[in-house]
Amino acid sequence: MANSDISVKPAGNPGFSVGGDSGLKNDISIKSSASSAAPASSPSASNDAQPQTEQIYGPIPAVPTMQAVEGITFDFNDGIRILFPHNGKTYRVCFSDVDTGIILYNADTVEGAFVTSVKKFFIRFKLQIFRPKEEKPIFEHVFNPRGRDIMIQLPVSTIGDAIGWFSYVERFQQKHKCHVICVMLPHISALVRDQYPEITFISKDDTANYKPYACYYMGLFFKGNVDNQPIDFRYIGLHRTAGYILGVDPSDIPPRFNLSAKRRIAEPYVCIAAQSSSQAKYWNNPHGWLDVVDFLKKKGYRVICIDRDMVYGQGIHYNFIPYGCENETGAKPLQERVDLVKDAEFFIGLSSGLSWLAWGCGVPVVMISGFTHPTNEFSTPYRVINYHTCHSCWNDMRVDFDHYDFLWCPRLKDTPRQFECTRLISSEQVIKTIKRIPAYLERHPEDAVNDEE
Repeated sequence: MANSDISVKPAGNPGFSVGGDSGLKNDISIKSSASSAAPASSPSASNDAQPQTEQIYGPIPAVPTMQAVEGITFDFNDGIRILFPHNGKTYRVCFSDVDTGIILYNADTVEGAFVTSVKKFFIRFKLQIFRPKEEKPIFEHVFNPRGRDIMIQLPVSTIGDAIGWFSYVERFQQKHKCHVICVMLPHISALVRDQYPEITFISKDDTANYKPYACYYMGLFFKGNVDNQPIDFRYIGLHRTAGYILGVDPSDIPPRFNLSAKRRIAEPYVCIAAQSSSQAKYWNNPHGWLDVVDFLKKKGYRVICIDRDMVYGQGIHYNFIPYGCENETGAKPLQERVDLVKDAEFFIGLSSGLSWLAWGCGVPVVMISGFTHPTNEFSTPYRVINYHTCHSCWNDMRVDFDHYDFLWCPRLKDTPRQFECTRLISSEQVIKTIKRIPAYLERHPEDAVNDEE
């Protein structure tokens, strides 16, 4: 369907969720390329991006890894990629989507042309290469990952993103019977490595040692981008977007952690996490945590805070862990956090990474969040949100999150109503939610709440 005088260069890497929303444009550079220089090895930031200290993804091979005919190479490492040699010949290249039957590109080439698709998420491509003016292809290949090396990159430093996306990596491996090479930060992959022996875990610095058949990039792509993700993540939620990018069932499933450690604390206890990366994520009711911690302690629970930071914020805005809780903060190994959370009666947190870790531990999660819609996170019957206030701006298609603004509040910033989404979540609402948890009711049946009253 494309014009016959173009070939597509590798796309830029649109705004990513971690390391800053780079605010990149979605228009893809489309040019003929007769240069003999090797193509770009992986998605890269365009000139209008805000500066980033490093490329978040590991590099992929500069030259496509699969041999076609007559020196032509191809693979699926950044969408479909086809590199034509300087051999004095020209060709016509056509690729289509097998599942929809739509022709995505059909054009004559020049020597040295490097052609890639605009769409970078999972597509079952069919590639055909023709001699000019001939109807019968000299080469044809239908995407088939079975038994091949497939690289899936999620080298993000945010715990929640990595945990939320990882289960879809295994679903891809099981669906296609392929060998998955998963790119993760070592301190996060340590959580799941031993539970998934069929998957090879590497860091982004190791990607250069592999020549995969295909590579997919997990991320939240901003500014309405639907080239690196088939559906804007704001429609479908933070974790489910990975299912759509990989073309697998997007329904919720937590990852498997090692839950075999012996219980450390004999008394009944509750784990909490009150810190986050943006003020919009906090429970901004100034009395909220104080009241809840006091309530739990009076009910006989130890309340243990497992945040990394005892104090966190930016500029003149700082947040402290709740008064009265036991301070277990610190940059501790994630497995140590799992060993503690797994035996808690329940967990109370925000739309933040440690809530996702608690989800993987299988404990009830009380999630306090107003800036995200409940569909943004995993399903929990103990979600706390106040629909009488402004809410769900993160999932509002009319606004874009600004990672560089710690006080981001797109609708009500610098007004008396700023952060009302959680400021107006009351202690009473959270305590009533706690009273619905079966583990709590087993100890305190006198507190059973009649929802009809």
